[in-house]
Amino acid sequence: MTESRPGEVADTDVYITRAFDAPRELVWRFFTRPEQLATWFGPTGFSVPRDSIVVEPVVGGRWELTMVDDAHGGSFPMRGTIVEFVEPELIVIEASAETGFGDLDAVTLRIQFHDHGDRTRITLHQGPFDPDALHATEAGWLESFDKIDSILAAGTAPETGEEG
Repeated sequence: MTESRPGEVADTDVYITRAFDAPRELVWRFFTRPEQLATWFGPTGFSVPRDSIVVEPVVGGRWELTMVDDAHGGSFPMRGTIVEFVEPELIVIEASAETGFGDLDAVTLRIQFHDHGDRTRITLHQGPFDPDALHATEAGWLESFDKIDSILAAGTAPETGEEG
């Protein structure tokens, strides 16, 4: 769900809050474990090959992946550096990406994980974007989060395992 924007969120930024029916540690793994990122990242019609994903879960570490358009084969790499990392509460990434709207540089992605017991609420703040990229990015995140919901509903997300 998208809620009202805090004052520090510009009109050029994506701002989404979303609740998931899973504990915070499990939702955290969807963003920090390459094998989990590969199962959900990207809008409908896109996939992320597991071998394209690098997550180095420390400040200064890499957070990288490549989305592939399943119908046409186009590749869209995203390359970032983790600038804040508080497990399992916060990830901030400074990123660049190649998109269908052109290259994006100096985009900040901030994801907070709020613990609500058996549920987790995330707050995602990403930008700045031009209007076309803004709307496509927001739609892509919402579709991606629907994929996480489907994985959780199917009971196929791993409950245990090392972080990373």
